[in-house]
Amino acid sequence: MPELTRSQLPRGRQLVVLAICCMSLLIVSLDNTALNVALPSLRRDLGASVAGLQWVIDAYTLVLASLLMLAGSTADRIGRRKVFVTGLVVFALGSLLCSLAPNLEALIAFRAVQAVGGSMLNPVAMSIITNTFTEPAARARAIGVWGAVVGISLALGPLVGGALVESVGWRAIFWVNLPVALVALVLTLRYVPESRAPRPRRADPVGQLLVAVLLGSLTYAIIESDPFFAGITVAALAGVLVYEPRRREPLIDLRFFRSAPFSGATVVAVCAFSGFAGFLFLNTLYLQEVRGLSPLEAGLYVLPMAGMTFVFAPLSGRLTGARGPRLPLLLAGTAMAAGALLFAAFGAETHDPLLFTGYVVFGIGFGLVNAPITNTAVSGMPRAQAGVAAAVASTSRQVGQTLGVAVVGAVLAAGVGAGTSPDDFAAAARPAYWVVTACGLAVLAVGALTSGKWARRTAERTARCLETEDGPRTADGTGRPLRRP
Repeated sequence: MPELTRSQLPRGRQLVVLAICCMSLLIVSLDNTALNVALPSLRRDLGASVAGLQWVIDAYTLVLASLLMLAGSTADRIGRRKVFVTGLVVFALGSLLCSLAPNLEALIAFRAVQAVGGSMLNPVAMSIITNTFTEPAARARAIGVWGAVVGISLALGPLVGGALVESVGWRAIFWVNLPVALVALVLTLRYVPESRAPRPRRADPVGQLLVAVLLGSLTYAIIESDPFFAGITVAALAGVLVYEPRRREPLIDLRFFRSAPFSGATVVAVCAFSGFAGFLFLNTLYLQEVRGLSPLEAGLYVLPMAGMTFVFAPLSGRLTGARGPRLPLLLAGTAMAAGALLFAAFGAETHDPLLFTGYVVFGIGFGLVNAPITNTAVSGMPRAQAGVAAAVASTSRQVGQTLGVAVVGAVLAAGVGAGTSPDDFAAAARPAYWVVTACGLAVLAVGALTSGKWARRTAERTARCLETEDGPRTADGTGRPLRRP
């Protein structure tokens, strides 16, 4: 079927499609944020170590990151609605299995099943949005609404998760996904039209395997401090860099990265979501295991961060649509770095006024960062490859979350021992907060570097190259011919 255009879909139908896509993001994000609050309960009930808790989070984000680009390209090829519906069904099934998990190992395995479904939701939903809202300003506003859903899930996740853990138990967290997925499934079948790319891309099983090995070995090497898997990571990366450019239609089209804004959006996504995941992981453990707060009380504590994310995400979308991504990226990096710095340098976790100030400032930064990432990633690419471009951006977010939990958890595990006092935990967490601060500074620096005039020129050259059937294979912007497979 042809690509959707604004004239083919009425305004009211566009908004319904946006709402359906946001529902899929809500259940995926809500599941992650609610599960963070449940980590201490999981640790007690299933006898999990800090590394075990890392795997409960990272088993999901790792599998999700490995499959996102495959899901995006498959949706462009066989139909976006078809893949989206399949994702809803598999995600709901995985959620049900997680609620029935008898031990930690089974929970980790069922989280991977959840991730298989989740990989078919967010990038495909973003591709649907991109092909529904074709005007740049309207698309930026739609992406701002999309980003606001992250704030909603951040606000509701700890509260809903805390209430469910206290009243029913951690298993109830996964039950919330089932009715939302069912409603989204019914509405999708009724209101979302099918669409696919005019010229579908071929499958790339070797590239998919290399990406999965790369991400899996990297995460394992960080969490378990295993040099053997670090070597596998290097080998898999070399395989991607050698094999993918030789394919006519690769899983990862490395030509995308000739665009400085696209490359910058990828790096910013990794850094921003690494910082966010690490920050939330540290604070969840501190509030419950050191301060002794209940899951619901811990959820209320992080509400200022969630509220700021909810408020500033749509504002960032409007700002990006009106003035471009540069200003929101600079503000986001500054705020995220400043919020984390209060914990790294001033021990904000031990003083409530500084604690809440850090949450507010960090939440503002994280709320601002999502819209410019997504808008930059998809706006300069041909709509025929919207699924792949959106999947690269989504993959970068998931890679960031995976690395954030892995790195911060490893740093924390290296420093924390049997001590449970606030001072003991603060000392052990200090290096981890410096890692989060560095992530914020990286968002600021990369955002500044890849959003100027020079960067826009590279994006224009890349777009022209991608839109020309033979151009991408004859020259790379330097005049040198590219090798054919």
